[in-house]
Amino acid sequence: MQNRTYGYVHPQLTSVTQLRGQYVTGFSVGILYLDDCWYPTVPGNVANLSTYPFPVMLKKVPNCTTMKLLNGDESILETVVKTAKELEKEGARAITSACGFFGRFQKEVAAAVDIPVYLSSLMQVPWLLAGLKPNKKVGVLTAYEKGISPELLENCGIHDPSSIRIEDLSYLTEFSCIIEDRGTFDHAALEQEAVTAAKSLVDDDVAVILLECSDLPPYAYAIQQATSRPVYDFITLIHWMHYATTQKPYYGFM
Repeated sequence: MQNRTYGYVHPQLTSVTQLRGQYVTGFSVGILYLDDCWYPTVPGNVANLSTYPFPVMLKKVPNCTTMKLLNGDESILETVVKTAKELEKEGARAITSACGFFGRFQKEVAAAVDIPVYLSSLMQVPWLLAGLKPNKKVGVLTAYEKGISPELLENCGIHDPSSIRIEDLSYLTEFSCIIEDRGTFDHAALEQEAVTAAKSLVDDDVAVILLECSDLPPYAYAIQQATSRPVYDFITLIHWMHYATTQKPYYGFM
């Protein structure tokens, strides 16, 4: 950890160092993603590089298929940890993922590396609740409610399940194309499904909306317009991680 360079390259810099095994530079956040998925990753998706105004590094977790991850299959734990270690060695300053259900392995991965790890967008929930009035809730849109186990919530710091209200998208016509790896979906129709689901969450108790799924950020704008609520997702998490690990000096007049 002490050998990791957080330097900002400027004209007065006299020397630079680099970790052995790091061959790509200029990125801060490393992102774990699933193996053998088949559906479009449109702009706004965590796995679409045009989503970001800064570079990120994506790395596939071998044999980490959709249903294994959604159901918290322990057989992939070793591979998830190994891949996270590889991201650290390659220069990542923080690690996240391209699916909220990676949070099932949050504690193990965080214990295995020496850089910050935030594997699930759900990890924002405790922070969100701290900023809300008592008894207000976070509305959560999820790809697969069946997979949101007590272990997943605990690993993400959510100790009171009643503090969130969940809406499941897995059964919807277009969104199920993602779960079932069909290779295609109707983008406009999927957006409408997400908006309708978000609107069903909103009442006087739900103060903010959190998108668990890494495929939902493309629809965050439409969801916010329809619900008049702050919307948090993987992209808000990744921006937070990036700027914390790439601080730059301030210049200006005073």
